[in-house]
Amino acid sequence: MSGDPGAHPVRPAVNDPSQPRRTAISKRAGAFDSSGIRKAFDLAARLEDPINLAIGQPDFPMPQAARTAAREAVDAGRNGYTQTQGIPELRARLEERARAETGQPGRKLCVTSGSSGALVLVLMALVDPGDEVILFEPAFVMYRPLVEFLGGRCVIVDTSPTFRIDVDAVAAAITPRTRAILLNTPSNPTGFVAPADTVRDLARLAERAGVTLVSDELYRSFCYDEPFHSPAAHSDRVVVIDGFSKSHAMTGWRVGWVHGPAEVVDACTMLQQYTFVCAPQVGQWAAIAALDAPMDVPLAECRRKRDRLMAGLAEHYRFVKPGGAFYLYPEAPGGSGRRFAEIAAEREKLIVVPGSVFGGADTHFRIAYTVTDRTLDRGIEALRRLAGAV
Repeated sequence: MSGDPGAHPVRPAVNDPSQPRRTAISKRAGAFDSSGIRKAFDLAARLEDPINLAIGQPDFPMPQAARTAAREAVDAGRNGYTQTQGIPELRARLEERARAETGQPGRKLCVTSGSSGALVLVLMALVDPGDEVILFEPAFVMYRPLVEFLGGRCVIVDTSPTFRIDVDAVAAAITPRTRAILLNTPSNPTGFVAPADTVRDLARLAERAGVTLVSDELYRSFCYDEPFHSPAAHSDRVVVIDGFSKSHAMTGWRVGWVHGPAEVVDACTMLQQYTFVCAPQVGQWAAIAALDAPMDVPLAECRRKRDRLMAGLAEHYRFVKPGGAFYLYPEAPGGSGRRFAEIAAEREKLIVVPGSVFGGADTHFRIAYTVTDRTLDRGIEALRRLAGAV
């Protein structure tokens, strides 16, 4: 056919039953791949008795009082929609606490469908196509895709190898198109806790520049070596995201919240009405009870496991001591986190998450240590063997 310039290929008819039909996926959806963490979950499901150190989920139980409150809510028929911004009883408790902690009586709050739901709403409220959002890498896997999904542009400030944030580098990254700075402390995946002066300086920089600082504080309960510091204590323009998933082992109940300036929270509430509708009602009643549940024992257990893991790997791997969250982020033997994760799965049935999931660098891998002591010890032994074999 190529030798005959006058010949044309015969195109199949639109409804030709002999041709396979495919659903047209939007360019937006087609631009993204399944997250590396989801792939790790899928791999673990295919292995027999894997050593799964990939799941960022508490291994301690949801508080008994919260479980009881959930059952009572179901039995009482509290299974329908709630107000978009959350049931008044929960919203009032959370809003009162946020105002007291920040010293800002004008702060508003909206209960959301998990902290991830809060993140989606906040970015939708702030970011237009072409706007810039400053991220600190390594960063939580959802940040970059969500910004890009909205047509925004991610401006990366690399924090490796110490994971400390250089506020001067942030100032240099701000342009007239910058709409937000996204801070996560304690950090997923590194476990790094930003010092008080860094948090303060970021809040003040953002306010001077007219940029919204979004503070993802989901791991604030997991600070082991020093108190947690929120940038919202230094500026009433800071938007805070939080939730019950990590602090109270309620990942499946999808109850989070956002608080901040009224105009941002009002926009989030409106957007939730047209997206998530509301947070699950039963989870909200459970969350009220969870607020009064003592969590010092499970949090102490997380610290013990962190110390156990660090002691077990200190002579075999290089890493920055994590001051919070429940992750360790070592350098990968051989230099590639992706290759190391593959070898770990093949040789030891050990599941970890490569650092390439969390940014442009492929030099580290993430360990989630909220697992049973048996699993943690198996993981330590496997990692020791791998350190000398890669």
